[in-house]
Amino acid sequence: MAETAKIAIVDDDQEIREAITLLVETVGLRAVGFSSAEEFLRSPQAQDSACLLLDVRMPGMSGFELQRQLGAANWRIPIIFITAYADDDVRARALAAGAVAVLSKPCHEEELLQAIEVALTQS
Repeated sequence: MAETAKIAIVDDDQEIREAITLLVETVGLRAVGFSSAEEFLRSPQAQDSACLLLDVRMPGMSGFELQRQLGAANWRIPIIFITAYADDDVRARALAAGAVAVLSKPCHEEELLQAIEVALTQS
């Protein structure tokens, strides 16, 4: 995996953001966490993110709405959804809109790292 890649983590659960940050940093990547889609969009750090890890359901803007807005703005950032709501409909909707993967919470570390590796090869 690219050592300088920055992974953006958007999840309203601070513990999830911290756990993923620790995992990502153990493999030499950088991570930056955001508690909402709106915070991500306002941040100058969002522009240089190589991959976006995104929850589906959050207060305010949903992960799907953020994915839609990024697509409408022609912002090409690979998205991996990590959600407790990964039923077939959620999975199909996310993948049809271009997500790299949809993982269920809690996800296995190797599964997440593999999805990130795939996403980074697409960015």
